[in-house]
Amino acid sequence: MLCLKNYGSSSESDSETEEHAKVADSASASKDEMAHLKPVDPAQSIAKTLAVCAAPEVVPMNACDVQRTIDPTVKEVTYNPKYEELYAPIQGPENPNLTQQMRAPRNTLSGYVEKAHINAFEFENQRRTFHTYGYALDPTVDEVADGQSFVGDLQSAYDDDGKTVFESAKQKRKRKQDKNDNPEDIEGFVGPWGKYENEQPVARPNEQEKAELEEILAKRHRRNRIVEDKPLEEKSVLHIKDAYDYQGRSYLHAPHDLGINLRSNSAPNKCFLPKAHIHTWTGHTKGISSIRWFPQTAHLLLSGSMDCRVKLWEVFGERRCIRTFSGHRQAIKDIAWNNKGTKFLSASYDRYIKLWDAETGDVVSRFTARKMPFCVKFHPDNNKQHLFVAGTSDKKIICWDTRSGDIVQEYDRHLGAVNTITFVDENRRFVTTSDDKSMRIWEWDIPVDMKYIADPTMHSMPAVTLAPNGKWLACQSLDNKIVIFSALNRFKMNRKKTFSGHMVSGYACQLDFSPDMSYLVSGDGDGKCYIWDWKTTKMYKKWQAHEGVCISTLWHPHEPSKVVTAGWDGLIKYWD
Repeated sequence: MLCLKNYGSSSESDSETEEHAKVADSASASKDEMAHLKPVDPAQSIAKTLAVCAAPEVVPMNACDVQRTIDPTVKEVTYNPKYEELYAPIQGPENPNLTQQMRAPRNTLSGYVEKAHINAFEFENQRRTFHTYGYALDPTVDEVADGQSFVGDLQSAYDDDGKTVFESAKQKRKRKQDKNDNPEDIEGFVGPWGKYENEQPVARPNEQEKAELEEILAKRHRRNRIVEDKPLEEKSVLHIKDAYDYQGRSYLHAPHDLGINLRSNSAPNKCFLPKAHIHTWTGHTKGISSIRWFPQTAHLLLSGSMDCRVKLWEVFGERRCIRTFSGHRQAIKDIAWNNKGTKFLSASYDRYIKLWDAETGDVVSRFTARKMPFCVKFHPDNNKQHLFVAGTSDKKIICWDTRSGDIVQEYDRHLGAVNTITFVDENRRFVTTSDDKSMRIWEWDIPVDMKYIADPTMHSMPAVTLAPNGKWLACQSLDNKIVIFSALNRFKMNRKKTFSGHMVSGYACQLDFSPDMSYLVSGDGDGKCYIWDWKTTKMYKKWQAHEGVCISTLWHPHEPSKVVTAGWDGLIKYWD
C-alpha cells in the first residue's frame, strides 16, 4: 500500500521524506509483533511427517459438471440450458389425487395445442374442394402427409385423381344426343331438343290409365277439402238461482253496496303492488286463452278457454260462476265485449265468430269467412256498435255489420296472420300487428294502410295494450321484451322504454297497465307474473302465479292493488 501510495510521486519535498522515514520505523517496529502470522519454514514443519491428510481431493470448479433443475412452471429461463435439462423428468413427490386427464400437459383450458402453419391459399383450396366434391387431402399432423391420402368421399377422390376446385377434373362423358340444327329441314329440325341415346319416350296415358289418374286426383282433392261443419247447437247454462234481484235487475247490473264507485271514470289516486292470493276461479277443464273485464264497472269477468266454452264470473261477493256458454267445436281464441256489456263476441279455431247475448245466453248471429279468426274487436264508438273487425289467418282484417251479417270492408295488406287490433286516436285509426313482424296503422274504413312500421330488429308482437291515457302502445315482443310505441301522430318506437326479464318467446301473453299508469304487469311462459315500474322500467316484483303459461293479466280499473291472472292450467287467480 505504501508503494502504491508513493508510486508516481514526483515531489521530493522534505515533508514527504520525513513521513516516509516515520512509516519505515513503524513497519520495522511491528515486524516483530506480526511474526506469528508468517508461514512456517518447511524445514522446521512437522506436517510432512503426519500419515493422515485432512484435506480431501477437490475437483476444480472449471471441470465441474453440475446438473441443474428447471421448475416446470417457470415461463422464462435466464441461461441457456441443455437438452437433457429441459426434458428431464419432473422430480419430487406426485399428487396421488390427480386423474390422468389432470396430469396431462396442457397449454389451454381444454387441452394441449401444438402450433402449426398452413398456407392460406392451400387451406381455402382444400376447404372449397371438400365443400364441392366431398373430399380433401388428409391433414395429418403426426405423420408425414404423402399427398395421396384423402378424407371424405374417397371414391370420388380416386375417380377425379384428387383434383381440387382450382384444377380441372377429368371431363365426364356426355350422353350422345341427336343433333339437327339445319333450319331448312323443317320436319327433321330438332335444335337443342334432340333425344338422347337409349332414351325411352313417355307415351300418353290410354283411357284406362287416364281414368285411374282422375280417380287418384279426386281422392286427393277430397282429402284436402275443408269439411264445412254445420254450426254446433249453442246452449248456455245458468249456475245461479238469483239471476234477478228484487227490482228485476239482472247480474249485468253493477252492485252499489261495495264501498267502491264502479261507475267512476277516474282512476285510483295511487296503485300498489299486490301481495297475496285471495281467490281462485275453477271450472274450465283446459287452459284459458283470454279474459276480459265487464266494460267500465269490471264487476264481472268473461273468460274463453281451450275447452270450447266461455264462462262469466262474479268479481265481488261470492265470486261464483254465473253462466257457461257452449257453442264452438274447437278452442276459443279471443272474446270481446260491446260498450254496454249486453253482448259479446267469441272467436274460435272452428272458423266461426259468434255474437252472444250475455243476459239470456242466446246466440244472436254467426259469422264466418272460412278462415280462423285470431282477434275480434267491436268499434269503440257508441254509434258504430253494429260494426266489428276480426284479424284472420289469411292476412286480412275483415269488418262485419251485425245488423245484416255482411262483410262491409276488408283490409288486405299484411303478409302474415293478423294477431292484434287496437283502436287509437279517438277511434279514428286502428293499429294491427301480424306474423310478418310488422305494424300497420289504418284510417277507419280506408283499406290502405297509412303507415307501415317494420325494422330488421323487430319481432312478432302477438299482444298489444293501449295505455289508459291513450298515448302509448305496449307491445309484447317475442324476443322476451315489451316495447313501447307512441300512439299519437308518428307512432315511433320509444327505445328508452324497454321492459325485459320475463320469458314470452312463443306465447301471446296479454299485458296490462295499472289504472294510474304507474305499473306494467305481464305474465310469461313459465307461469310467473311480472310487475315493472312504468317510469324507470325497473322490475319491482315477480311471483309464480300458475303452473305452465300465465297467458293473461288484467289490473282492476277501480281497485288500486287487485290483479287477475289466467293460465294454461285452467285457473283464474285473483291477487291483492
